[in-house]
Amino acid sequence: MNKTIGLYFGSFNPIHIGHMIIAQTVADSGLADEVWFVVSPQSPFKKKSTLAHEQDRYDMVQAAIFDNYKFRVTDIEFNMPKPSYTIDTVTYIKEKYPDYDFKLIMGEDNLKGFHKWKNHDILIEETGIICYPRPGTRKTKWHEDCRVQMIEAPFIDISATFIRNSVKNDKSIRYLVPKETELLIYSRKLYQ
Repeated sequence: MNKTIGLYFGSFNPIHIGHMIIAQTVADSGLADEVWFVVSPQSPFKKKSTLAHEQDRYDMVQAAIFDNYKFRVTDIEFNMPKPSYTIDTVTYIKEKYPDYDFKLIMGEDNLKGFHKWKNHDILIEETGIICYPRPGTRKTKWHEDCRVQMIEAPFIDISATFIRNSVKNDKSIRYLVPKETELLIYSRKLYQ
């Protein structure tokens, strides 16, 4: 039987314990054997100005997950046209790793706008979605779709913006990010 990989896309600017808890919950759910963090150079939906360099964000994820054998980080989007679209990356990953099955990991809040994603119909058909709950999210037609598998996960409302602002304002980010990520942020003077 093929190994199933959960693809967790994000800018991870920076990665924080909310991301880590979601990834571990997915890995423990039985719906994916591993979780791959796909570091996006630039989301079509996000402004670029506050983004740390893609290599720094990759290194922060690597530092955060180094001791978890179920986690992996990939820079596969770094050499793809920007902005990167999930369908293009998934197509490329499936070609590169034909022996794996892939599922998309996303927050429930993304379901509302999922119909705006490039080739969303092909994407959901080819991968399906592992969906984690987000506070205050209204039900959509996707909630009834059998290709969307909801998992139970804690509500973790930590924002990367809050973390970046804390660093900028010389406030502690201890317990918000993994210790290894925190060390990397300060040693490279990121977000200051």
